[in-house]
Amino acid sequence: MDSITQALLGASVQASLLGRWQGRKALLYGAMLGTLPDLDVVINYGDAVANMTYHRGFSHSLFVLSLVAVVLTWLARRIRPHPDYSAMRLFFTLWLVLITHVTLDAFTSYGTQLFWPLQTTPVAWSSVFIIDPLYSVPLLLGVLAGAILGLQGRTPRWPALALLLSSLYLGFTLAGKQMTENRVETALASMSIQPERTFITPTPFNSLLWRAIVVDGDDYYETLVSWFDNSPPQLVRLPRSAELANLLADSPQHARLRWFSNGVLRYDEVNDQILVTDLRLGMTGFHPFRFALAERNGESWRLIPHVERLPAERGDLDRLKQIWQRIWQQHPGLPLAEWAADLDKR
Repeated sequence: MDSITQALLGASVQASLLGRWQGRKALLYGAMLGTLPDLDVVINYGDAVANMTYHRGFSHSLFVLSLVAVVLTWLARRIRPHPDYSAMRLFFTLWLVLITHVTLDAFTSYGTQLFWPLQTTPVAWSSVFIIDPLYSVPLLLGVLAGAILGLQGRTPRWPALALLLSSLYLGFTLAGKQMTENRVETALASMSIQPERTFITPTPFNSLLWRAIVVDGDDYYETLVSWFDNSPPQLVRLPRSAELANLLADSPQHARLRWFSNGVLRYDEVNDQILVTDLRLGMTGFHPFRFALAERNGESWRLIPHVERLPAERGDLDRLKQIWQRIWQQHPGLPLAEWAADLDKR
């Protein structure tokens, strides 16, 4: 999630558990600690693919962060002990601030390496867009209430209530993803399609309209599903040009991208370059993680040793309005094929 939301989450957790003793300072301490795992963005791992796929790695590991919580607890008790709460309560608070950060990240589509250094596929429950006001606003209101009214009582009321509401909202997003999965599976069965994999994620800034990506060999399908739809989803078949992946067999960047995205990739030949797009992130036709991995060298292809991320457009207000309207009206559908074709033009 975005850094502001992570700071609000950390502040809410620490205020709920230690606000009785730390007062308003708990909000500040929790906000600072809640952003700690994302400091790995300052590390340059070598090129754009490495920076993408190593982000949310060691700094988001449950193992590493548990150790960090132990060290921070020991330092705090040694340097500035507080007589009114135990070391165990302090450890649990610090641990929870750190762990809720990475757990929330795992609810997004990006991929979080919770079990680093194990080389398991990054966890992406993909039920929350990376910026979701319905999740963040309750936390913001709870933090503001705690800052203005104070944090008295055994459990400071407002941050704790905000955490409850935001957690219930996460449950709602998981229900939305399950609803979408059921409808898409029914549609695939009716078309006798047995896909390689299906990836479901919310559309930008909401959890009412969902986007499903169905990988099927050289092609893939996309569809949108809303809570308010009253007819089956219409799957749009799109070219994935997966045969181009054979030309990237010796590319370590391609291997890393396939692992990180679980193979939800699209390939395009544009301007004598092979472009690889992570379809999970962004919106149809507007994907922030796109890389040129090879370029034509006469009649053959040459791998690009140092890969840069291609500039990405963020869409426009008109398309966001169309997405908003699609939440409430299933027909006419959005021009997904037209939007996806825009990738060939960039």
